[in-house]
Amino acid sequence: MTWRDKVICDISRDFLNTNGAVKNTDIEVVLPGESVMKPEVVTDVKAKWLDTLKDLNVCSQKGLAEKFDSTIGAGTVLMPFAGKYQLTPADGMAAKVPVLNGTTNSATIMTFGYNPDVSKWSPYHGATYAVVESVSKAVALGADYKTIYLTFQEYFERLGNDPKRWGKPFAALLGAYKAQLALNIAAIGGKDSMSGSFNELDVPPTLTSFAVAPAKADKVVSQELKQSGSKLVLFTLKRDENDLPDFDKLKEMYENVHKLITDGYVLSASTVKGFGLCETVSKMAFGNKIGVRLYDNVTNDMLFYAPMGSIVLETRNEVPGGIVIGETVNIPVIEACGVEISLDEAIDAWTGTLEKVYPTHAGDFKEEPETYTFDGKSPAIANEKFAKPRIFIPVFPGTNCEYDTARAFERAGGAADVFVIRNLTASDVEESLNEMKKRIDQSQIVMIPGGFSGGDEPEGSGKFIATAFRNPQVKDAVMNMLKNRDGLMLGICNGFQALVKLGLVPYGEIRDLESDMPTLTFNTIGRHISRMAYTRIASNKSPWLANVETGDVHTIALSHGEGRFIASDDIIKKLAENGQIATQYVNLNGKATYDSEWNPNGSMAAIEGILSPDGRILGKMGHSERIGDNIASNVPGNKNQKLFEAGVAYFK
Repeated sequence: MTWRDKVICDISRDFLNTNGAVKNTDIEVVLPGESVMKPEVVTDVKAKWLDTLKDLNVCSQKGLAEKFDSTIGAGTVLMPFAGKYQLTPADGMAAKVPVLNGTTNSATIMTFGYNPDVSKWSPYHGATYAVVESVSKAVALGADYKTIYLTFQEYFERLGNDPKRWGKPFAALLGAYKAQLALNIAAIGGKDSMSGSFNELDVPPTLTSFAVAPAKADKVVSQELKQSGSKLVLFTLKRDENDLPDFDKLKEMYENVHKLITDGYVLSASTVKGFGLCETVSKMAFGNKIGVRLYDNVTNDMLFYAPMGSIVLETRNEVPGGIVIGETVNIPVIEACGVEISLDEAIDAWTGTLEKVYPTHAGDFKEEPETYTFDGKSPAIANEKFAKPRIFIPVFPGTNCEYDTARAFERAGGAADVFVIRNLTASDVEESLNEMKKRIDQSQIVMIPGGFSGGDEPEGSGKFIATAFRNPQVKDAVMNMLKNRDGLMLGICNGFQALVKLGLVPYGEIRDLESDMPTLTFNTIGRHISRMAYTRIASNKSPWLANVETGDVHTIALSHGEGRFIASDDIIKKLAENGQIATQYVNLNGKATYDSEWNPNGSMAAIEGILSPDGRILGKMGHSERIGDNIASNVPGNKNQKLFEAGVAYFK
């Protein structure tokens, strides 16, 4: 039997004649030449290693990923980039199932698989391994492969009347079908397009497989190495003489890995994507800059051509079913095949390819700012007590954090009053403003949540919110609450922008804008940022900060395009002297910095949040409400500033 007969006949005889030929003779299945999965001779391991990390299919895409909000909904289990340096890419998405009330441990996992080089060589193999890669990633994250469902995205060149072009999508679909039958996993839905051509340019044959599975959030495994002294164990996908997976062995591997994860033996896990162990162990090492020493049983072939779909586990001890290929070490280097590569050199190679296109650093920074500490007395407890303090949360067009914020206050024992501002007609606006005044009078706290009000209008997306609060009756209600009823205000992200434009921070009152007032403007990097940041408590002069101490550092979600705090040196000095600088962006040493790795928006004096003079009003950029059990679990640090508990306790 020929290679063609064997590969095609075993798939689905419904499509074929008994001799293995395609029934429609106008359709021609493209057969591969020499396998791209066969190893080449590598004489300079270090050069090959660094070149691999620079490859467009391997290199960092962090600058692109940070343009999308990855923490909205307070349900993100795995951030796109993990570790204290946030450099290890996640193998897939893991997020909690959204619930309006209460909490849940139920989560979903979603991964994808596709390798353009393999797909160009053989659409059949490309689709087969797309399925395998997506399933392996899901298993490495903690999914049971038997609970996985698939969906496909196909994209091919314009077919015309060329039999070879028609053969490519046909071969790809047969490859995906073979993998589904072998793994007993169904594909639901999908999207296809046969228009990927422009003049002489064609897209490579593309069948991308997406795997979706249920999971428990506390059982999801991330990809960054956790500690030195661990074992690295490789579970290898076995291939036959035609470079196709041995599916029986593959299912055994999935069962073994899932049991090890469920039983708690696995610290981290990642799949081999097509560029061998070089890509896999490098990315696992980057997040926490934990070094790797690979043993002598790892050959050049394994470094650069280990089979796609294989899985590397970090475990405390040896585990059954895999091959121990190395260990983690407490020095930031990778040792393999007699060469040593520093992690910093590897990271530079990996991040350099797309840095000019999707930058992650804003360039040189000036002399470092002062790290402030102000230990002052927080305002006294409110005179009037409430069993469940009422929190008014207005929802403006573009607001998207009201659910997260309401949940945070309700968990703390408050009663959230969420009100949608209507602006379709002039009468809608008038009625909304009247209702705002009424609800503020009935509340103890006004909270302006985050989002993109007014479509994130340039030069301050908080302008629309600020305009509403400047309405005379709303303004009077706010100032009466603050001055006569011991009320509190909080504004996060878009809400912080509104508080600044109103003058409520740092002045404690709604006032007309003046040219020398502080403002929030475009991030110095010139784009939206979505990531975790380390912020330090600089002052405890606020009821909102009653549950923390100066010097405490928290890991807080950022998601904004205009978060750079700007003020004159004189104003910043006065804020510091009066204890109104609430929080600052800091590095891993707890020091305020202008380095964009730690101060992503480039705020002056590294300011993340500021207070009114009496501390009753707090404005901050970081989304302190996006917290919960197993949220952003692959980025270390204390994520709960207990702001909401402190605000509610102020009235009890």
